[in-house]
Amino acid sequence: MPAIVSVAEAVPAHVLRQEKVMDFARDLFSESFKDIERLLKAFHNGQIEKRHFAKDLEWFKADKSFEERNNAYIDQAIELGTKAIKNCLNSETFLKKHIPYTEIDAIFTISSSGIATPSIEARIMNKLPFSEHTKRIPIWGLGCAGGASGLSRAYEYCLAFPKAKVLVLSIELCSLTFQRNDRSKSNLIGTSLFADGVACALVTGDDVKMEDFQKQAAIPRILATQSTTMRDSLDVMGWEVKDEGLYVVFSKDIPAIIESWLKPNVSEFLQKEGIKMEEVSHFVAHPGGKKVIGAYQSALQFDPAMTKISLEVLKEYGNMSSATILYVLKRFMEFGQQGEMGLATALGPGFSSELLLLEWE
Repeated sequence: MPAIVSVAEAVPAHVLRQEKVMDFARDLFSESFKDIERLLKAFHNGQIEKRHFAKDLEWFKADKSFEERNNAYIDQAIELGTKAIKNCLNSETFLKKHIPYTEIDAIFTISSSGIATPSIEARIMNKLPFSEHTKRIPIWGLGCAGGASGLSRAYEYCLAFPKAKVLVLSIELCSLTFQRNDRSKSNLIGTSLFADGVACALVTGDDVKMEDFQKQAAIPRILATQSTTMRDSLDVMGWEVKDEGLYVVFSKDIPAIIESWLKPNVSEFLQKEGIKMEEVSHFVAHPGGKKVIGAYQSALQFDPAMTKISLEVLKEYGNMSSATILYVLKRFMEFGQQGEMGLATALGPGFSSELLLLEWE
C-alpha cells in the first residue's frame, strides 16, 4: 500500500500569544456585544496559547480590500509553500538523502483560504526545479478536511501509478481572510481559533525503492480511506463570499454533530476493513478546537491520552484548517512502531469527514 514517507512544516514568521489577540478582539468587538467579557472566555477555554500569522497584528488594524488580502495570500503561499516542499524533500528526520524535485510525479495543492489562478504550485514550479511534466492537482474548498482528503487522493494516485512519488502541499493562511467589520459571533470565535500554517507530505507508491532514502524504521502505509458527506448540512461551516471577501460560517452545533454522526461513520469504516477500535494505537485527529476534540473522545470513547498530540498542536499553533492534520501526523511519525495501527480523521465543509486507516511498516 502507498506510504507516507516524509512530512514537514513551514511556520509563518509572526508569533501571537493568545492574550494579545484577545485584547485586539476586545477593542474590536466590545461595541457590538454587551457581554463581550463572557464571549472572550473562548480565547482561554480553547486552550490555545499561541498562533502563527503571515502578517503582524498591526496589519489587521486597518481595513483591507479583498484584492489586498488575496495578494498577500498569494505572496505568502508561494514563499511558505516553497519552504515546506524544500523541508519535506530534505528532511533530516525522515530521509537519508534529498529527493530530487524532478522525481516528483504530481503535486496535490490543498487550500481554502485564498484564490490563485494559475494555482500556487504552478508559481512554485518557477522557483524550484520540478519537471515541466509534473502533474498539478489543486484542490480548493475542503476546509479543515482538506489535508486528510489530500492524503486520500494521493493514496489513490499511487495505487494507479505504483512507481509515483507525489506531494500533498497544504497551504492555509486563515488570518488573511479576517473581516474587521464582521461583528458576528462566528467571526469572534474564528478570531479566537484560526491560524496560519503550511505543511507538505511525500507519498510514494508500492514500486518505489524506499530503502534508498527512508530513514525511519517504520512509516505509515495507507490501507484504506473513506469520504463521507452529510446531506443538507451546507450551513455547518464554510465561507460566505461577499464584496469584501470571505466571511466565516462556523456553527455552534459542530461538537454536537460530531458526537452523533462520527461514531457510526467510523464504526462502518473500521468494520468494513476488519479492524476493531481497540486495535487503533494512534488517533491522528485534526484538532478543530478543544470542544471538537472533546466530541471525538465522547463519540469514540477514547482515552484522553489518544488526543494528547492533537491538543498539543492546537495549543502551539491553533486551528490551521487543512494543514493542521499534517502537523499532527508528523509528530506521530516520529515515534510510530512497526505493526501499530492508526486512524486519521478530519472534518470540513459539506459537512464532510475524511478517514484514513494507517499501519506502520
